[in-house]
Amino acid sequence: MAKRLLIFFVCAGLACPRLRAQELQANITVLATRVGTNVDHKIFQTLQSGLYDFLNTRKWSNENFQANEKIICNFLINISQAADNNSYQASLTVQASRPVFNSSYQSPLINFIDQSFVFRYVEYQPLDFSDSRVQGTDPLTANLTATLAYYVYLILGLDFDSYSQRGGDAYYQKALNIVNNAPDSREISGWKAFDGLRNRYWLIENLTNSKYNLIHDAFYGYYRSGMDQLYDKDAEARKAFLNVLNLLNTINTDNPNSMILQFFFESKANELSKIFKNSPPDEKEQALDLLTRMDITNVNKYKQDLQ
Repeated sequence: MAKRLLIFFVCAGLACPRLRAQELQANITVLATRVGTNVDHKIFQTLQSGLYDFLNTRKWSNENFQANEKIICNFLINISQAADNNSYQASLTVQASRPVFNSSYQSPLINFIDQSFVFRYVEYQPLDFSDSRVQGTDPLTANLTATLAYYVYLILGLDFDSYSQRGGDAYYQKALNIVNNAPDSREISGWKAFDGLRNRYWLIENLTNSKYNLIHDAFYGYYRSGMDQLYDKDAEARKAFLNVLNLLNTINTDNPNSMILQFFFESKANELSKIFKNSPPDEKEQALDLLTRMDITNVNKYKQDLQ
């Protein structure tokens, strides 16, 4: 611990933020407004409480964390349908953020909606998960905690990547292990390549495939050379953001329509628009060209803010 404190104070003197990722300060919300009165809605309160404990009390890494160092994240389970066998269909929204040095601002790491979330839950059942036994005895029951654990490891990987180059690799491998050993049932989707083009399989495939190695440089550069420098070196920070966009453009040229780029811009589009809104005309023009080329979904936003 003394060694960690020494590292922290040395870094503070050099104007750099924490060098290690943090575990979770997780909020969990279970919405069931579309579920009929034939189901006792008290079960959803119990589920929410159980998942809160599952996310916030489980040890997800080998690091030691202070209370004020935890990653702020939100999980929203929006249940659309309940079946007679205690199974539920839902969407899962996952959000997480990372503090920016010299400010109170939290920059979004992830803002993603998983539309293919199905699980079984019996009130007061234990919420268990094991990295070595992902499937469990019942696939639908196991899918509840396996899916949440997958996104926890993804959040940790992104957070580590934002502080050190390739710092998140160990957590991406843990998420990949869940994919490779995922609960298997005809009712469950999202874990296989053939389940669609935007799912849990393709997201972690992109983050662990060497074809997309530049994405890790982009995440690191975005935060350490970009966001963390905006307070006192804004001109240098904007140049770093342009460098990140060029890295992403290389990925896009080599691998068009890859999921990881869509995933990146889902959390960064608003932030990037604000960053370049007051840039010099030449920087704004470069940013607009790159952003509209890579992120078709938010073209109107970029044009409105940067033209």
